[in-house]
Amino acid sequence: MKRALYLVTALGLLAAAGCGPRMGYIIKPVPVDERLTETVIARDRGLFVTDKIAIIDVDGLLFNQRQSSLLGSGENPVSLFVEKLDKAQADPHVRAVVLRINSPGGGVTASDIMHNRLRRFRAGRKVPVVAMIEDVGASGAYDVACAAELILAHSTSVTGSIGVLVQTVSFAGTMQKIGIDAQAVTSGPRKDMASPLKPLDKEDLAILQKMVDEYYQRFVDNVAAGRPKLTRQQVLDLADGRVYTGEQAKANGLVDDVGFMDDAIAAAKRLSGAKRVKVVIYHRPWGYRANAYSTVPETPSMPQVNLLNINVPSLLRLAEPRFMYLWTGRSSSR
Repeated sequence: MKRALYLVTALGLLAAAGCGPRMGYIIKPVPVDERLTETVIARDRGLFVTDKIAIIDVDGLLFNQRQSSLLGSGENPVSLFVEKLDKAQADPHVRAVVLRINSPGGGVTASDIMHNRLRRFRAGRKVPVVAMIEDVGASGAYDVACAAELILAHSTSVTGSIGVLVQTVSFAGTMQKIGIDAQAVTSGPRKDMASPLKPLDKEDLAILQKMVDEYYQRFVDNVAAGRPKLTRQQVLDLADGRVYTGEQAKANGLVDDVGFMDDAIAAAKRLSGAKRVKVVIYHRPWGYRANAYSTVPETPSMPQVNLLNINVPSLLRLAEPRFMYLWTGRSSSR
């Protein structure tokens, strides 16, 4: 009874606060089951069309962590990608998949997980996968695309950027000027390697460079395996980190053709051999998480909406060295 009274009071206060010209509130029921749902966005004419082409988006920064914004936490892009592939793999009516890519890449591990999961999907279901690069399909996103059977790109897209980046930053000089001295007590001389609180010395740089070289070779191997018409040496010649337009990427063999999303869907249908299909997308009704890459839910607390949420650990993470397949553009300081 008290809960009902509180609810009525709360609704009354909201109505009083929001009443005004052209203002109102909409209360919608929210699904209890928060697993991915399927929506048909296009279909061929006729009755009993059961074959499907699933569109799966690869967009934004690809890091194996939940994305954050001023209004709270969002999805883990790796988790969401894996869950969508799992759903497509479990559906016998899915005859092909189209990856709609708009991403500059992200973390080395996140990109590698997504690339590997897509390869396992193709091996398990043996259905065609077509990658469609729209605005950007660079670095880690291009690595994911190379696990597809066919790659198309919009002629004005930006793709390529085959390479590895680890960005370090040092506040040591600034700290010295304002009289701050940071001393780390470590168990070994390299425990605080690439710390933002000390300069990066030559030994640290050599260690990081060796790791970058190893990840770079892995990236090149993925591209060479996914682009069988290119020799490994040809891939190496193209893999200096630069980006290419869609037309340039086609001329160099990094993509198979230029086109639009409709062309990618048509190619997927042709490769699948299906006569009539419906095109579906998967989306989240709320915030369900369902696999090993999902982020642990946050500690329950009072709901809040902050105008500016300053999180010190999050700020410190910006200074952490990260190994990335990411197109960032060249810094003016280089």
